Amino acid sequence: MNPLDETHDSARKSWVESANGHTDFPVQNLPFGIFSPENGHARVGVAIGDRILDLAGIGALLPEAVAPALTGKSLNALLALPSADRVALRRRLSELLSSETHRGLIEPMLYPAGACALHLPAAIGDYTDFYVGIHHASNVGALFRPDNPLLPNYKYVPIGYHGRASSVRPSGVPVVRPNGQRKAPDADIPTFGPSRRLDYELELGIWVGQGNELGHPIPIGAAHRHIAGCCLLNDWSARDIQAWEYQPLGPFLAKNFHTTISPWVVTSEALAPFRTAQPPRAQGDPAPLPYLLDPADQQEGALALELEVRLSTAAMREQGMAAHVLSRGSAAAMYWTMAQIVTHHASNGCNLQPGDLIGTGTLSGAAEGSFGSLLEISKGGKAAVALPTGETRSFLEDGDEVTLSAVARADGYVPIGFGPCSAMILPAP
Repeated sequence: MNPLDETHDSARKSWVESANGHTDFPVQNLPFGIFSPENGHARVGVAIGDRILDLAGIGALLPEAVAPALTGKSLNALLALPSADRVALRRRLSELLSSETHRGLIEPMLYPAGACALHLPAAIGDYTDFYVGIHHASNVGALFRPDNPLLPNYKYVPIGYHGRASSVRPSGVPVVRPNGQRKAPDADIPTFGPSRRLDYELELGIWVGQGNELGHPIPIGAAHRHIAGCCLLNDWSARDIQAWEYQPLGPFLAKNFHTTISPWVVTSEALAPFRTAQPPRAQGDPAPLPYLLDPADQQEGALALELEVRLSTAAMREQGMAAHVLSRGSAAAMYWTMAQIVTHHASNGCNLQPGDLIGTGTLSGAAEGSFGSLLEISKGGKAAVALPTGETRSFLEDGDEVTLSAVARADGYVPIGFGPCSAMILPAP
């Protein structure tokens, strides 16, 4: 896995004052993204406190091997670099931002984040969504199959489906309520119109770094080298459309209308201090098949992440009220590790490419208060959520804004965050 070095030192401070104590972007994080300053073009940047550093603007100060990957309008070339090159870049950036030596050259290349636009970090060739949150799978299964919540294959194979890369958008881009076919349980035929059961899904996104050749699987022991970093991911879901269309082939129009991601790639190197053991499987569960089992991955293939979902309605914003916390949970809900996801994805010879995006699936905890979707929180629409305004929600209404957030924590290390993953619901066309 990624080793620890001076960039993770909790005592390290930055001369960018806003970085010291920043909830998301202290100098120990240094996530990459694509931004454009006001009246400027898109470029590669790194988040540091409430500023964004233009990396092309300081290319002469950076390692020669990585400089060409920092001049474009996407992170694909950077993601494709060997991890050793990314480590060298991270160490150099950490040095430059914590030492006053080159401050005079760097400071003019810092832009206020609030005045910048953030874009998709990569040109996403393919997007795949998995289903590795076991509590979510159990909760949803129980709604439809009370006597058999999990299907027999779940504990043997990481379940996934091919999503729609073209409709992935960065945080802040509104979601237009989708139209589609939906059939009420007491109706004889379906009708077409706006989804009435629009929902969010709290997930992590995995950014693929170096890919693999077609026909050449990725061994489980090497899978971590193909993961460049992570983001937050909201796989918006039209539950009524999904219920009617998903049999027999699975998710389609209920899922492909919009996926929101946080725009910063929090690198695998930054997440190294927050590696933790994969939670043990329940007694009686089968061990992963050999191609998915690696002792090192079981020892440190999970992440110590605290996850949160907040909802703000139009009425709440009009009254100046803070967003309402819908749930708090953790990434420990993953039944399969990120390495297992990547290995399984490529196990049939499928070729992954730099900038491909993989979703984990909804991450729900075992207890109420930690569920990652309204479908679970409202028990399929039967138990509406009470909001501070007196409003209730079983599913999302127009004007609602959902925000996902995550913080990585570990004793002895500075916490790092992902930045917001947020979007507002607009009416159907």
